[in-house]
Amino acid sequence: MENRSLFRSLLLFIAFLVLAGCGTVVISSRPNNPPPSWFYPNRLEVVRYVYFPEFSIYYDLSARTYLYLDGGVWVGRNILPPRYRHIDLRQSRYERIRNYNDDDIQRYHDEHNANRGRSKRNTPRSNRNTS
Repeated sequence: MENRSLFRSLLLFIAFLVLAGCGTVVISSRPNNPPPSWFYPNRLEVVRYVYFPEFSIYYDLSARTYLYLDGGVWVGRNILPPRYRHIDLRQSRYERIRNYNDDDIQRYHDEHNANRGRSKRNTPRSNRNTS
């Protein structure tokens, strides 16, 4: 009986080493639910939201919902509406939102995306040498 317990412990340890060597462990508030197929992080992180800047869509890993603007209001749905059906999120660029676990995504979006998309070329240059 003791040999069996030792064997199981050894097997679990080897499995842990193999999994740790493969890369990623995601910690979310609901670890029993795996992240969607398009989300493949490369290190240990605490992430609740993923942002797709090209489409202004967030995905809440803990609630398993997509968050997007609909008529100027942020809504959360389990599936994207028909207007987003052409999007392949597996091929889309995304950003992991680290260290933000609040339920109010509008506050985060307003604070972190106010200057997104503005070009530096349009800013006036001081100290320009014209000679």
